[in-house]
Formats: sequence, structure tokens, C-alpha cells
Amino acid sequence: MDHGPATQESAESPTEQVFPSGTTAVRRHGRTARLRLRPGWALLAVLAVQTALSLRLVRADTAFEDEATYLWAGHLEWAHLLHGTPLPQFPAYFSGAPVLYPPIGALADSVGGLTGARILSLIFMLGATVTLWSTAGRLFGRRAAFFAAALFAALGPTLHLGAFATYDAMSIFLVTLAAWLVVRAGQRQDATAWMIAAGVVLALADATAYTYALFDVVVLLLALVVAYPQPGGKLAAARPLTILTVLAVLLIPAVLIGGSRYMHGIAHTTIFRTAGGDSPLTVLTQSWSWTGIVVITALCGAVFSWVTRPGQLQTWLLTLLAGAALLIPVEQASLRTTASLNKHVDLGVWFAAIAAGYAVDKLVAGAPAGSMRTVTSGACVVALSFPLSVAAAQSKAFATAWPNSTAFIAILRPLVAHTSGPLLVEDPSIAEYYLPAGSQWQRWSGTRNINLPSGAPTGGPSDAAGVLGSGNQGTYTLYIEQNYFSLVALNFADTVALDKSISTALKRNPHYRLPVQVVPYGHTPGTYIIWRYESRP
Repeated sequence: MDHGPATQESAESPTEQVFPSGTTAVRRHGRTARLRLRPGWALLAVLAVQTALSLRLVRADTAFEDEATYLWAGHLEWAHLLHGTPLPQFPAYFSGAPVLYPPIGALADSVGGLTGARILSLIFMLGATVTLWSTAGRLFGRRAAFFAAALFAALGPTLHLGAFATYDAMSIFLVTLAAWLVVRAGQRQDATAWMIAAGVVLALADATAYTYALFDVVVLLLALVVAYPQPGGKLAAARPLTILTVLAVLLIPAVLIGGSRYMHGIAHTTIFRTAGGDSPLTVLTQSWSWTGIVVITALCGAVFSWVTRPGQLQTWLLTLLAGAALLIPVEQASLRTTASLNKHVDLGVWFAAIAAGYAVDKLVAGAPAGSMRTVTSGACVVALSFPLSVAAAQSKAFATAWPNSTAFIAILRPLVAHTSGPLLVEDPSIAEYYLPAGSQWQRWSGTRNINLPSGAPTGGPSDAAGVLGSGNQGTYTLYIEQNYFSLVALNFADTVALDKSISTALKRNPHYRLPVQVVPYGHTPGTYIIWRYESRP
């Protein structure tokens, strides 16, 4: 039976390890007293580097469309809770429950603006690194924990999510917390409380961002594997069943209470997500370029275990952890889309980093004891500078990949302030977030749907087009002929065919001044063209 790593260096500090076999051991080395502080300082060093590299991104650009959408929605959710103001149909097109992350993000935004909301995400990502450290340490020792945490922190997606105000960081932290809870239960005969806690946390993670429910199976299998050989049997099988029961008890009634809008949102943003136009090779190549260093190291750890301990529980666990990194790339390759790929891959890499930490630990342990082992360990630490430099460049590119909206908002602000009528903006979330009139959501329409003064929609894209499809050209033409919009702003980027149709209708209508403004938009050549309605005799 496999009882985990046998090297002294894997557990030089007095730490309890719960190995995949379920055996719990406390190992003490003669140098424990003078090394006791090293693990804590090493973790602080990893967190400090991660914090510094993410903080440099919090002011790199104006709000991304998703950030603006969720923060704006969070403020509206608070207005609804405190004052009973009506809400848009967020559940019908959000890929996470609008009552969870958006209000939390909005609180941070109220305190520190966009920077505050992004720092909240950094706190969640630092939490994920801490849970990784603790989980890997319990499974494979302190040295494996250090390299696992360092590799995860030294990834472009990790650094980017630490400066990106969306639900991703919160959901990732909750999933990793659930994973830590099932590992922390260890060999306990009665782990019911731990599994209930894991189920509650996992349910929150699933509701926060529907996409990450894909990793529920990883957490369930992890709960099963760490319970063998002790307590084993029915007690081990009861652990994932307990988590599943909690998930069902919490999520099924929540969806039923939420009603058809939640069901529609879950179905069309996650389960029946519309396929894109990217090739599977493009999806896999991009994913590899961001996470390859961890994935290949994790696979080496799994292969090493298969060679040295074939078929044993530790080997199956390492295979599970390494394989988790492939879930999102394979899923998005099947959908032929790279949309949000640089965010979604990070959770799978969190699991794979545990196996990667194990692989580096075995590499160091394979060196001759003494100075050679110390040199090998130091060389591995120095080698982290390469993925870290790559991650710094990648995260900077991620954080500046969208147009800067400063000029657009500066020109649109007085135009909106001097009108009280309906507004049509191609992607309205940015303006809704930055402008005071954003709270009057009934006034704002985009090129996917028109909002009427009552707040009722005219009807969005067809189900075949998905929630991000273009609106109906005939509907927009009709409303322009009726002089419905006070301002129209298009950038001919997301819904090009519809934009051209709207532009043609505006040119035919003598009441729209063509154009009132042409606004440079973003780092690459692009413009926002703004029309204004003017009544004429």
C-alpha cells in the first residue's frame, strides 16, 4: 500500500500530511526547530510576488465590458434591495447568479471604484493560492506545496484574474476552498460536517459562475480518493454522496425559485452555449501557451507515479489532478470558441499545480542528499523566473486587450446629460457603469435588444444566435423611423451587419444629425459614431 512520499525533505517542518492512501503521519526532522518558520515565509514570498504583479494591472485600462456589466448590475441589485426599484432581466443572460458576485463587487466599487473592485478579485486569487498551498502540503509535503503555489501564482491567467472585476476570481476561490475541505477531512471516521461544508461552498461556487460547475466532479472524486484506505468502504463512498446531496438540496430549489429566467440563463450561457468560429487547434494552442509549464510538469508527476507505483491510489490521484487542467480546453475546443478562455483555464491549472508540485518535489528528492540536493532545490526556485517573466507579459496583454473608453465616455457624458430620452449604444454596459444616467436602465438599449420605457424588452436575439447575437434589423429600423432614440452610438465592431442597417435607417431619417461626433476608440484604429435626434418643423 502506498503511504506517500518517503523523503525527509518533503516534511522537514512538523506538518501533518494526509496522503492519498488515507494514512496520516507526523514526521519530525532533527532540524525542525530552526526550520519551523521557513514554510510560512515561503508562502508570504509567493503571495507578495503575486500581489505585486497583479496590482500593477489594476489601473492598466478602463473597465472591460464584463466588469462594467457586473458592477453596474450590482449597484442596481442594491437599489432593488434597499428601495424596491425594478431590475432588468439579468438572470436570463448572466452566466452566474446576479444576486451573488455583482452586489459584492458593487460594494468594493463603492469604496474604491474600479480599482477597489479589482483588488477584491486579487484577495480572492490570493485566497486560492493559500488553499493550494495548504492542500498540496497535506497531500505531498511542504516542498511540494511551495512549488505548487509558486507555479500557480506565476501564470498569466492567475495574475490577470487578480486584477479583473468579474465573478471568476470569487468562484475559483470557492471551488478551491471546497477542495481544501475534502482533503482536510483526511482519515476521519466521521467527516460529515466537512462534506456538508464542502457542499455548501461548492453550491455557492456553482451559482456564482455556472461554468465552473464542470469541476464539481473533480472535487467529488477527490473526496473519494483521500478517504482510502481509511476510513474506506461505505464511509468513503458516503463523502461524495453527501456533497452531491447538499448540492441538490441547495441548487435545485434555488433554480426553481428563480424561475424560467434563471433556467434560460443557465441553458443558453452554459449548457447549450452557442458554438463559435475558432478552430479546436486554436483553442488548444492558446490554452497551452498560457498553462503549458504547469500542465507538462503535472503530467510528468503523474507519469512518474505510474512508472514507480502503478495502479496505486496516489497515482490515480495525480492523474485526476493533472487531467483537471484539460477540462476547460477540451470543452471550449468542442464549442470552437476562445471566448473567456484565458479566465476559465485557471481553475483546472489550480488542481494540476498540485501534481506539478509533487513532480518538482520528487525531482529534488532524487538528487543526492546534502549540498547537491540544496543546489537542485535552489535551481528549481531560480527556474521559476522564466514562467514568471512570461506570465508578467501575458497578464499585461490580457489587461489591455480591450479599447480604452476614456475619450468615448468624456464626449458621451455631456450629450447624455442634456437629454432624457432613450439611448441606443452598441455596447451600453461601459456607459451605464461610468455615467450617472446608467441607473436609469430603462433608457438604455444595445444592438442586441431594445428596452421600452416600461423596462420590457422588444425581444432579443434568436436562441440559435445565443445571448450575444445581434438584434432584429427590422425592429431597429421601425423604432428609428418612429424617432424613438435621442442618441445613437455605434462602433461597427460587435454587430457589424446590424450596425450598417441602423446607420442606413438613420441617414434616411432627417431628424437625426449625421453625425454629431466621431470618437476615437481604443488602442487600435476604431471610432464611435454618435447621432443625435433633433426635432425639425
